[in-house]
Amino acid sequence: MLDPRAFRRFQKNRGAVFGTGLVVVLVLFAVLGPLLAGHDPNLSDFTGGRAADGSIAGPSGRHLLGVDPLLRDSFSRLAHGARISLLVAFFATTISIVVGAAVGLASGYAEGTRGQSVDTFLMRAVDVGLSFPYLLLVMAIGAAVGETTIVTILMVLGLTSWFGTARIIRSKTIQVRHLDFIVASRALGQSTPAILLRHILPNVAGPLIVIASASVAQMIIAESVLSYLQVGLPPPTATWGRMLLEGQRFYTVAPRLVLAPGILIFLAVLGFNLLGEGLRDALDPHED
Repeated sequence: MLDPRAFRRFQKNRGAVFGTGLVVVLVLFAVLGPLLAGHDPNLSDFTGGRAADGSIAGPSGRHLLGVDPLLRDSFSRLAHGARISLLVAFFATTISIVVGAAVGLASGYAEGTRGQSVDTFLMRAVDVGLSFPYLLLVMAIGAAVGETTIVTILMVLGLTSWFGTARIIRSKTIQVRHLDFIVASRALGQSTPAILLRHILPNVAGPLIVIASASVAQMIIAESVLSYLQVGLPPPTATWGRMLLEGQRFYTVAPRLVLAPGILIFLAVLGFNLLGEGLRDALDPHED
């Protein structure tokens, strides 16, 4: 998929390289940050969490980014929040891509054949799904399920975001289905599942990779919105969205409580979007 020419195009794209760097730093922060923090993200520090005037402690050697209103180490909570954001984003994206690709392949392969009714039914389902504003749909379902866990968050996000993927993969599948080697495979008697998995899927994998990288950014935003609106993971679990919610009342006296999670969300979304755009340009078959 990433042939030498595509790899060279990717390397020449400064935005893509910068985005990749941001993603790598974010992953390292999620993996190593909790180990380096040295504090329990849910444990209040009643001895070192107060400044001399009684206010919550700011950045210091004991707490690199200070503490939050409940005297919990902010750096530790940001690092654990990064783990949750990436875990949710990656696995929800996987669910979305698998479902969207399966629906798109089935619909595109059935289009214009005796299975036309399958294509019609699947695309009407996609139309219904796309008619709802995504974040509004996520928030409504999140509120409906009540107390949530990581599994329910994954299912809510993954199963409400595959509609656009299905439509794109359907279009690509229709293009590939009419190529000579697919016609020859059908003439030789290969089964439909074998044709879809061995021949069509590899030829639509490029767009899937691009969609997946952009989808991760979308999932990070969605998870943060759910947490901010208190329909995400329950406290005291550290998430960036909940940190924004908990810190907003103190933004005048301790703006770092809002800026730190806000900046991390911004950088994460920027990094994955730049990576997705770079992959899109690198995998564009119309470029040399």
